[in-house]
Amino acid sequence: MSHWTDRILSQFTADLTRLWVACDPDEVLLDEKLLAELRSRGFEVMLYEDPFSFRAEFEERYRGAWDRREAGPAPSLVLHLRGADQNVLPWDIVHHGRVARLSLAELFPRLAYSTVKQVEPEHLAVLFDAHEAELQSARGENESKDFILEHVYQLTPRSIRTPVDFWRELLRMHFANRSLPPLFAKHAAGILQGKGLFADQPVAAWLSSKSVLLRVVQDAWYRYLTGQGLDGSRTGEPPPPDYVAKIEIPFDHSDVQVLVDSMFLDGTLHPMAVHSVPAAMPSWIKAGIVQDPAALQALVLKGVDGLIASIPSEAASHKDWSEFAKRYGEILARAHGLPGAEGSEQLSKVRSTINALHAQTDGRLQAWVAAKHYADLMLQPVTKGPVMVHHIPRFLRHRRAAGETKVALLVFDGLAFDQWVQIRERLIASTKRFAFDEGTSFAWLPTVTSVSRQALFSGLKPREFDDSIDRTDKEETLWKTFWQNEGVNPNEVLYRRALRQVDQLDALESDLTDRRPKVLGLIIDEVDDRLHKERSKKDVALWIGNWLATGFVDRLFSMLLDKGYHIYLTADHGNVESTGVGRPNQGVIAETRGERVRVYRSESLLADSAAAYPSTVRLDIAGLPANFMPLFAGGRTAFVPEGDQVVVHGGVSIEELIVPFVNVSYVIGTE
Repeated sequence: MSHWTDRILSQFTADLTRLWVACDPDEVLLDEKLLAELRSRGFEVMLYEDPFSFRAEFEERYRGAWDRREAGPAPSLVLHLRGADQNVLPWDIVHHGRVARLSLAELFPRLAYSTVKQVEPEHLAVLFDAHEAELQSARGENESKDFILEHVYQLTPRSIRTPVDFWRELLRMHFANRSLPPLFAKHAAGILQGKGLFADQPVAAWLSSKSVLLRVVQDAWYRYLTGQGLDGSRTGEPPPPDYVAKIEIPFDHSDVQVLVDSMFLDGTLHPMAVHSVPAAMPSWIKAGIVQDPAALQALVLKGVDGLIASIPSEAASHKDWSEFAKRYGEILARAHGLPGAEGSEQLSKVRSTINALHAQTDGRLQAWVAAKHYADLMLQPVTKGPVMVHHIPRFLRHRRAAGETKVALLVFDGLAFDQWVQIRERLIASTKRFAFDEGTSFAWLPTVTSVSRQALFSGLKPREFDDSIDRTDKEETLWKTFWQNEGVNPNEVLYRRALRQVDQLDALESDLTDRRPKVLGLIIDEVDDRLHKERSKKDVALWIGNWLATGFVDRLFSMLLDKGYHIYLTADHGNVESTGVGRPNQGVIAETRGERVRVYRSESLLADSAAAYPSTVRLDIAGLPANFMPLFAGGRTAFVPEGDQVVVHGGVSIEELIVPFVNVSYVIGTE
């Protein structure tokens, strides 16, 4: 256990009381490792946000048990307050609860508070050790930024003197998924550009956004190979338009080579398809080129092997799983696009390797969920990005408060991350104007529309909309209620569903022109509708390609951006290929054709189904109604007629659970 964990949790002693109040304005306690350690000591953490939903959950789960002299869900409850004044809580909670106070200003007294609070929670333990060991006196704001850059992000911009130094450190940082928060990116960029390095370039954006950087690197790689005499085209992305900065990167330096090689293998960068390779071409370049279908298949196989070797552990953070999901989606999208006849020896080898990846990843992810890490996602702060889909409305509220007064939430129903990659690459190829800042969000389990999409539009946990959890007709009301509670006039909130055809966009544009809404919630359901009609994700990918050719998505994006909306794209759940194991007879929730979950309101019915289908998985999912009990299909199976091959959702897999969350904008200079 770290010094940081000792310092934070020393205030919480289980034998002192069973009710605690944590006054934590900086959300220190919500770090996943701290939450896991608290749980191991017998504590459960509950957020205090809405007084009515808190009271209902507290009375149902804790007060009733305590009044019956029972233990309740955990020996001790910590009520987390995002503030310093416990008196905003109900009197009985303040009276009976023991107060603990946490503050970054007190924990890091020798660093500027304004800088410390920009550090992500998972890095505070490292910063605390450095603060205690290295600092003897207080530092000013700029000195604090330098200290944090060095000790947390392992970047010392004052020691960078050459372009090689810069690209080595920048690629290393992003390859380790340590993008800088904007405050530190701007500070580091100022130091570097003060030395004359990339003086007229968006260095701060490169430091803070992996997506922005990769587009620059991809373009530079294309031009580097052209300079080496290689003739071809990029797989997955066209030659860049004139307005993308033409940056020269020293790929031939060994420090850069090793990083770029790894980024091609894990799907982060796309190789260039070439017609021929000169005999004298250096061997290290081969990771970034493909000469024929066999070479592309070999690249996919290497990528899959790399994924298998780096599956997050049962104790991993949600950010580890999110980054893994993005790499997973890139590789799957590449695999779906492989040429060749289905059933051929080459494609069969790719499929068998991917099946091994599926099996190992699904097992590890289910263990992670069972270990209660998924339950901790509900507690995560939302200001820097929504960790779960029901966080999205609150995140958009923060973006509006930050100046994005017009926001558009686009929910692509059923869109898995690999299918988002396909859409992204097609848009880059067809319009060349869009930029994508890519993240992820966790869907709700079970990953069915009536649960996860309703949570997404309402901003509520499923236990808070139990009365409509098996249908979607209340989504519009819940969406508008959320924004009305935030002070937005109901006439300024728009909700539309079942969008998929180009000819629907004229009516939508007319609504936007006439009503001038400030907040949009749009459901694009083409993918979900199609996947239930196909037998494989490769077939779904072919259909998505045809749909994208209609121009619906690029016209929708352009229309919204031209009208001043800030676009955020996400999905309520993803999808997987599955094989039928038979359909239980009991009453259950089911969507259209086939599902990967059955939900029971009766413990006896659930037990009967679990006994009839031994491969099923039962998981206790926090946040669901008490009598809403899911039974998940095991492996890549589904509750459909035995042997049927389907593309469905509802279960616990990385493709179903972790969905894209993307900010769509115009490339700088093309607005």
